Amino acid sequence: MTSKKILLSESEIPKQWYNINPDLPKPLDPPLHPKTGKPLTPEDLSIMFPMELIMQEVSQERFIKIPEELLEIYSIWRPTPLVRAKNLEEYLDTPAKIFYKNESVSPPGSHKPNTAVAQAYYNKKQGIKKLTTETGAGQWGSALAFATNMLGMDLEVYMVRISYEQKPYRKTMMRVWGADVYASPSDRTESGRALLEKDPNCSGSLGMAISEAVEKAVQDDNTNYSLGSVLNHVLLHQTVIGLETKKQFEKVDLYPDVLIGCVGGGSNFAGFAFPFMPDKFGGKDIKILAVEPIACPTLTKGPFAYDYGDTAKMAPIAKMYTLGHDFVPAPIHSGGLRYHGMAPQLSLLCNEKLIEAEALLQNPVFEAAIIFSKTEGIIPAPETAHAIKATIDEALKCKETGEEKVIAFNFSGHGHFDLGSYEKYLDGKLEDYEYPDEKIKESLEQLPKF
Repeated sequence: MTSKKILLSESEIPKQWYNINPDLPKPLDPPLHPKTGKPLTPEDLSIMFPMELIMQEVSQERFIKIPEELLEIYSIWRPTPLVRAKNLEEYLDTPAKIFYKNESVSPPGSHKPNTAVAQAYYNKKQGIKKLTTETGAGQWGSALAFATNMLGMDLEVYMVRISYEQKPYRKTMMRVWGADVYASPSDRTESGRALLEKDPNCSGSLGMAISEAVEKAVQDDNTNYSLGSVLNHVLLHQTVIGLETKKQFEKVDLYPDVLIGCVGGGSNFAGFAFPFMPDKFGGKDIKILAVEPIACPTLTKGPFAYDYGDTAKMAPIAKMYTLGHDFVPAPIHSGGLRYHGMAPQLSLLCNEKLIEAEALLQNPVFEAAIIFSKTEGIIPAPETAHAIKATIDEALKCKETGEEKVIAFNFSGHGHFDLGSYEKYLDGKLEDYEYPDEKIKESLEQLPKF
């Protein structure tokens, strides 16, 4: 029997994160202060983040050492397996070789702890007692709850209201690990109360939840804010995924022709793909594809522009692909892919045509998820299913051309707490929703002008 899983030993967990900043084709535009519009200083950011994370945010070092204490925690679930999806290949009758990096084996069930434990560690090292954060589908909130529990810290989570209602067991996971969880918008903050006054039935958005978490953090010297995607240091921590993947392909003398990941804010995709980018910069022929929902088409329909990171205009202003900070997404079931903006590093690479992007409807995505579940046995998160749908499409192209391409995607999380959305799909009750161009245009009229 040929091996299905390519495994690494714990001694092969990466000892450094890969920082793409020095390798970018051009420097990132600086983030701006939300009140003055001037470039942010480390002192500006220090009211929310510990100094070591701020330094990672702007670092030009190509590799940054992972502390031994973090490697100990990583070893609970890392290294994660790279798996050959042979049953899926046979079902599709494709000559392509399909692999997936299984990040669902972490305790919270996704890639998110890769940065959650790092952020909690650096905050605790600086003496911070409590973190606040937002979460969409609950993957990030449960990962940070896991991390703060491991490191003996308190956590307050603002969960997008529609996901709070759709995914109650994610909320329960956070509470098991000691976190306090609130539906956002809430009546606990000024920004939340203002939003509820406008619309008492507001389903929420990540931008709104970020506003509430930031507001709470800046009110207390012992509390900092933690973000699960978008920022440079978050994407940096996730590169353990791609670094392991490269090493695993080397073990079987293969190299991927196509890399695929879903994108909401960009962290799982970047963590998977960024370690391969130096090869692409050097002329390697590799297709790198980011997949998002048509209901939140940030990369495929948004402009590359400066925008606020949150609805209440409290978070930094970043140059990124955006649908506008006032964007309120449709209540689709891929809660982790409903953010209005995209990571600046990823946005720059997409704008330079080094990364491709496509947007998908939710019913075909769930159809692909069912195919994967039946062939490979794991029920994927709806977010992850976007990458699976794109992988299937690429494999079927190989069937038409006869090319034996190596296709790899990041299995960013399992869907064990998303079964309500699967039930709706199986009952024929999921609606496909395409965000209207006129709504995007309306939202973009509110972009900051300095």
